[in-house]
Amino acid sequence: MSLRKTNLVEGEYYHIYNRGVDKRNIFSDKSDLKRFLQSMKEFNTKNPIGSLYENSFVKEKERLGGSSSKLVQFVAYCLNPNHYHFILTPLVEKGVEKFMQRLGTGYTMYFNTKNKRSGSLFQGKFKSKHLNSDKYLLQASSYVNLNNYDKNGIIKKSLNTSSWLEYIKLDNSNFCEKSIILGQFKSTKEYKELALEIWKKTCKIKEEVESLEFA
Repeated sequence: MSLRKTNLVEGEYYHIYNRGVDKRNIFSDKSDLKRFLQSMKEFNTKNPIGSLYENSFVKEKERLGGSSSKLVQFVAYCLNPNHYHFILTPLVEKGVEKFMQRLGTGYTMYFNTKNKRSGSLFQGKFKSKHLNSDKYLLQASSYVNLNNYDKNGIIKKSLNTSSWLEYIKLDNSNFCEKSIILGQFKSTKEYKELALEIWKKTCKIKEEVESLEFA
């Protein structure tokens, strides 16, 4: 039995990611995105979970019991047609593992029922990378927040969503705990400019690598 290389410790930050099995799409329409986002919220609790349909009739505070009952804290996220990226910190022991197991199982059951399929939807266990410094955390936030944007900061025309608009205050949902990132800057504008600069460099490196592969 293989062991996860990264030990996911409470209070530390991690880049969590995975893709569809055989690179297949895990979101086929907007209702799938909505369902996955709902799952990200409702499976993030130490409390027992019933069906998401039944939970929709219960007030959120009653259902989740407040922030003290969460398994993880989201810092950033991005959902693309065939993969996702999260930045998370576990709030309890094995918080990430418990949350990801619930999320993966719950969404796979929904997707398979909807599409009359069976079997795995995701490509094995989720992958994780420890973000062990403010520098790496900042770089990862740019990568995750802007993963569905092009090098000029224009969103790509496909099924995707991210926490970018929440960071630059065009969305006030407050799903993510942004202070660990934005607290390093004097203003949201300063973060936006630096994040876009980092992302532009990342895109350039990607283009250079791809050009070498097909040369």
